Amino acid sequence: MSSAAGKLTTELTEEQRAVMHEMYKHLHAHPELSMQEHQTASYIAEQLDALGIENFICAGTGVVGIQRNGEGPVVGFRADTDGLPIHEDTDADYASTARGTLADGSDVPVMHGCGHDTHITAALTAAARLAEQTDAWQGTVVWIFQPGEETAAGAKAMLEDGLWEKAPRPDIILGQHVFPFAAGSIALTGGPSMTMADSLKVTLKGRQAHGSQPQESIDPIVLGSYIITRLQTLVSSELNPQQSAVITCGTFHAGLKENIIPDKAEFTLNVRTFSEKVRTQVLGGINRIINAEAMASNAPQPQIEMFNSFPKLHNDLEHTEIVRKVLKSELGDDKVVQMPPAMGSEDFGALGDSIDVPYAYWFFGGFVPRESTPPSNHSPHFLPDYEPALDTGVRAVLATLGHYLR
Repeated sequence: MSSAAGKLTTELTEEQRAVMHEMYKHLHAHPELSMQEHQTASYIAEQLDALGIENFICAGTGVVGIQRNGEGPVVGFRADTDGLPIHEDTDADYASTARGTLADGSDVPVMHGCGHDTHITAALTAAARLAEQTDAWQGTVVWIFQPGEETAAGAKAMLEDGLWEKAPRPDIILGQHVFPFAAGSIALTGGPSMTMADSLKVTLKGRQAHGSQPQESIDPIVLGSYIITRLQTLVSSELNPQQSAVITCGTFHAGLKENIIPDKAEFTLNVRTFSEKVRTQVLGGINRIINAEAMASNAPQPQIEMFNSFPKLHNDLEHTEIVRKVLKSELGDDKVVQMPPAMGSEDFGALGDSIDVPYAYWFFGGFVPRESTPPSNHSPHFLPDYEPALDTGVRAVLATLGHYLR
């Protein structure tokens, strides 16, 4: 998009681009686990202070910037900030060697394996460009640098800490996420865009016995095997085939020795659904099957605990079409595509749903096209090609904000 007096410029100079790249490398090399983003929050606040943007800490490690430029619309823009417990396996000279501590006390490597460093960088760079072009827009941007997206804790924590009592209520909230497709392109969809997700920890109780005397035991491993196998029938046999759900068993732990039948087993489940009706049906079915199989095995009632519950993400249809047209104008008609609803999950939707404000969320490409398939998010090899990826992200932020703040 070309520069003109009174018109927001989305292009960056080489000097601006160099500053952006150094910011990205710093953030990539210093990731922090969910709800522990203290250094990241300090860094973001310092950048906002340097731009003269009012800001405050929210929910401990979240940062909210309020960029005012006269009377006009209020637009929220969210960038998530947390890293993942992954050992980075890339050749980058700015690769992370950071470590962190999980809630259970485990010492783990930490990596920006989902690209949240690109989200922070794109937002801060866009804020800097807005600060330089105050004659080209009018209104207020509420920058939401949100912690804890990976655990669904961050949006909830910011809302509980009074986000919308402390910051201006927006007319629309926007957000984006880097993804492993071609840089320079955007993918989005209106309506249900990402699933709700629920995680459950199940503890099965049995009776320990020698492996040679199974008649003296209640075998929680056999019980767990029946449960996990039967849970798949909730999707294959009980759901309407036109509805979607995914039930995944991600961990199973039991026993210490091959000739001892243990007294308990633990496994975790992850459930993905698009509608509250299906979510209720699936979660109810999971509880029914777990307890029924325990009864069939003459075992005590299992313990079922729910954690990491992600809300829906339903893009507003009207504003999704507005964003689509704006991004096509910015990047080209062929660069903005319709994507099917994603089975991944996000807590971004809670920010708007909590105050009944519409929102739009899109994905931007992070890689230069090559023969091999780019590594996916959450891979130890995930490393966007930052030069074109960040350009795409910044242009998308500025173009959409420029539309709403004309």
